[in-house]
Amino acid sequence: MRSLLENRKAVVGLSILAVFALMAIVGPLLVGDSSEFVTVPLQPPSAHYWFGTTGQGQDVFGQTIAGARSTLALGFVVGFLVVAIGALVGTMAGYFGGWVDEVLSLLINLFLLMPGVVIAAYLPSGPLTIGLVLVVTGWAWSARVIRAQALSLRQRDFVSAAQVVGESHLRIILFEILPNMTSLLVSAFIGSAIYAIGAQVGLEFLGLGDVGAVTWGTNLYWASNDVALPSGSWWTFVPTGVSIALVGFALALINNALDEFGNPRLAPERAFLKATGRKRLEIHAPTPALRRTGAGADG
Repeated sequence: MRSLLENRKAVVGLSILAVFALMAIVGPLLVGDSSEFVTVPLQPPSAHYWFGTTGQGQDVFGQTIAGARSTLALGFVVGFLVVAIGALVGTMAGYFGGWVDEVLSLLINLFLLMPGVVIAAYLPSGPLTIGLVLVVTGWAWSARVIRAQALSLRQRDFVSAAQVVGESHLRIILFEILPNMTSLLVSAFIGSAIYAIGAQVGLEFLGLGDVGAVTWGTNLYWASNDVALPSGSWWTFVPTGVSIALVGFALALINNALDEFGNPRLAPERAFLKATGRKRLEIHAPTPALRRTGAGADG
């Protein structure tokens, strides 16, 4: 069986993600209090302040490092909760069918229409509020996809066998159906984490988060307040923007690598040949016997 680490996309994605994970865990201990006013505001990058200073005279490098912890932590926690709730609701809808499916599908559709920005605007600002809003408005997307997969799996022989031996519905869902959705659940988690990080940054950029906290979203909020783009102070927002883009890029690479790992036909030709020992054209080409039969029939 091939190792996922043989996939170049997985290696690159995991390496980038590992750097940011290390930054989030260890970085704040090294840079100290990133909210401290250290020097003159809006100083460009220099040997002393690698990423320059903000409009309040804070070190942009320290704020970029410190912002990684809260942003990534909330993003991955929200991603996990979104998939957990979506998996439970979606699997129940697909497994039971009938009126249960109709009621839960209606519930899913209602939550799909919930505007997260409007809800967040009327709640107290802070990371818990943003996390709650993202979970409440995000789980339905996962539930819809997982429901479709559960509808297919409930007809399989192993589910019927579990029902015949008298296993409870909850046990069948948890130990028979969900384990057969592992690749889908992992993919849904990665997509939900990307959604959570992007939505969190967006809400904080609009001022709906705790503007006194140091996160990637509040970094962009203060850069916008300082009119960084019109004034040419690009260094106040570029490091944070690049960090967000790199994390999203890394997660997307890992997701693509998992798809290729589960289905080698999605991989590039060289990777497909290494995984299967055959070229794509060889799989779809007719055998010599079939070609001779076809030639004889034409004659």
